[in-house]
Amino acid sequence: MQVETTTIAEIKEEKVDFLTFPYIPLGKLSLITGDPNVGKTHIALAIAAAVTTGEPLPWEPEQSRHDPANVIFESMEDGYGDTIKPRLMRLGADCERVHVINSGAYPLTLDDPRIERAIIKTGAKMVIFDPLTAYCNGFEASSSGGIRPILTRLADVAAQTNCAIVCICHLNKSGGKSQYRTLGSIDISAIARSVLTVGKLPDDEEIRCFVHGKSNLTAPRASQAFAFGGESQLEWLGDYPITLDELLDGKMNPKKQPKQPSQLGIAEQFIKTALNNGVTASAEIKTLAEGAGISKNTLDRAKSSLGVKSIKQSDNWRWEMPAAEGSDHGHVLNKNEEQPQEPQKIAYANDGVLGVLESDEGGADYAKS
Repeated sequence: MQVETTTIAEIKEEKVDFLTFPYIPLGKLSLITGDPNVGKTHIALAIAAAVTTGEPLPWEPEQSRHDPANVIFESMEDGYGDTIKPRLMRLGADCERVHVINSGAYPLTLDDPRIERAIIKTGAKMVIFDPLTAYCNGFEASSSGGIRPILTRLADVAAQTNCAIVCICHLNKSGGKSQYRTLGSIDISAIARSVLTVGKLPDDEEIRCFVHGKSNLTAPRASQAFAFGGESQLEWLGDYPITLDELLDGKMNPKKQPKQPSQLGIAEQFIKTALNNGVTASAEIKTLAEGAGISKNTLDRAKSSLGVKSIKQSDNWRWEMPAAEGSDHGHVLNKNEEQPQEPQKIAYANDGVLGVLESDEGGADYAKS
């Protein structure tokens, strides 16, 4: 039997393109992993929503708009009507561009030829399977001999169609090195070219982030923090200095704590200053917060965190700090402290712009310097 070979010199060099740089490459298999209820599916849907509209994601340059593209989303956990569609709509997705394969009496599997046909038919640039283990065609995900051929075939489909295929995976509870934490065989994370791991911050469980734990095609980028506001509205909070091991171990290196205050911390200090002299109209606070670049979701989370009360006076709603021992109208006084007479000021950073909030009995004023 004859054997044919090809030299590396004969192989054409190819450039890797990204669905969203550097986290999700086109033509490759990627994973989004994490424990239950940390936001894995929400992150996948947020990326999918941006794909359908062409809008840049927060870590992408503003000028990086792309042509809107189609997405295929396959879920075995969340309902399409009660969960997936409402989330996509809140994320601003073009739902006309999000497709589901009608598998009928034959459940879809990762080695199903209908996947490639659906990608070609719709021109999809992203396919999501949630979770991966539900599409393993009866093979145990922990079995290398069973799962590797299936994922190899899926990776081939991604390459042939230049589509980003993303599988959502749970983590196991065994601990140990981060690369062994993906539920199932080590082959799952080995075949993937990029792996994002989602979790809650060790020092603030209200804030989540995803860490670029594996990147074979480019240097990993900083972790991205996010939070959920009212009605589970996703709010991006920017880069966060945490490693995968720190996220999984639940322990943050004190030397790596962010030098800049978090968006929640900025909003909390903003409210404290605005309410320093007592009750203040909620409409006024919201207007000032908007001018200061503090989103409604962050303002609401800060209000809840501080225990700020909403009080209706006449026909207007006002905010007041909760009363505490040694306090006056909700403003906590230190021992021997007198009520301040001068306007209170707070400086804070927002997108590199320094702002100052001044408040006195006549109201408040916001200025950018």
